[in-house]
Amino acid sequence: MKKGLIHIYTGEGKGKTTAAVGLAVRAKSRGLRVLFAQFMKTRDNGGETALLNRLSIDVKLYSDIKSPLFYPDVDIESMRNTTLERLNELISISMDYDVIIIDEFNNLVRSGIISERDAVDFIDRFPEGKELVLTGRGATEGMIRRADYVTYMKGIKHPHNKGEPAREGIEF
Repeated sequence: MKKGLIHIYTGEGKGKTTAAVGLAVRAKSRGLRVLFAQFMKTRDNGGETALLNRLSIDVKLYSDIKSPLFYPDVDIESMRNTTLERLNELISISMDYDVIIIDEFNNLVRSGIISERDAVDFIDRFPEGKELVLTGRGATEGMIRRADYVTYMKGIKHPHNKGEPAREGIEF
């Protein structure tokens, strides 16, 4: 790959992380070096990261970053500083990879942990020639303008809306 592009998977529907995992597997199968970084998930509910590890795809879990939408007692300023440190770390290690996926990046903005300006600055500072994939609900117009690919997942119908519990291997 000579030119890296920016992908955003966003929207209220199911499948953003799953699409990113699929891209990670495809890239790895073509010999690309892949990093899958995941924010705001306290554990591997979906099992995706265990599979990625078995495929020798590097995984970084930032489970210390918690959404104030679900953890109202979180110190936002401290969480912002920690998140910006983690994002700077990802920029510094990105040279070791061809594809860098940051799962739930968009939710960092949506939940108020980082600002749209912080997100756009991160995108603008990301090294050229690296494929950058950002997932999560709440991608902003500024982020979308910077992206080369934008996929919006729209939920039309889901069994959860009828009270059906999540099923292992399908929803998690």
